[in-house]
Amino acid sequence: MDFVVIISFLTTSIALTLAPGPDIIFVIAQSISQDIKAGITTACGLCTGLLVHITAAAIGVSAVIYQSSAAFSFVKYAGAVYLLYLAWKAFRNKEQAIFSARSTSVSHYKDLYKKGIIMNLLNPKVSLFFLALLPQFTDASDGPIALQMLLLGFIFLTQALIIFLTVSILAHKASQFIRNNPNVSRQMNIIQGVLFTLIGLQLLLPSK
Repeated sequence: MDFVVIISFLTTSIALTLAPGPDIIFVIAQSISQDIKAGITTACGLCTGLLVHITAAAIGVSAVIYQSSAAFSFVKYAGAVYLLYLAWKAFRNKEQAIFSARSTSVSHYKDLYKKGIIMNLLNPKVSLFFLALLPQFTDASDGPIALQMLLLGFIFLTQALIIFLTVSILAHKASQFIRNNPNVSRQMNIIQGVLFTLIGLQLLLPSK
């Protein structure tokens, strides 16, 4: 695969990963409201979900789901409901400061990891994203398309993980300011709720 193509794909991937979306917002929220380990654990869960999407796109499973209106609608609505559930939880705690006693047990971080996976898997637009993006950077003369898509997917996954981890660190550092400002801390729950609501509703918009 041409080096220029890889650089072009990497640049596109970084720009898309940094764009506001449920994944990066969720990482920021966990890093601020809990600790840096929570943000990193969530990021790892989200990237595990990306791995599933990438593999599905490479072997054609995503295309099958996309062609099945029933399967696609099920995943789409399930994802929207999940995001709206997270929004409801944030609004329910709007009168509370975002910081509270949090569990640091292994099971707690496992739950965050699973939540990251579920959140990513229930967003069918991620599958559509890979179906639309990856083929644009492949060339039949360079070998099997599926293998090229897996390689590109791995590149995307790597940069996404690096960005998520960096965001976790920066968000955790910013949490000190929020801890010292109770009013800002309370508003964080409302901000989270609004963002998750908007993204959940956006998920319901037609993709075609």
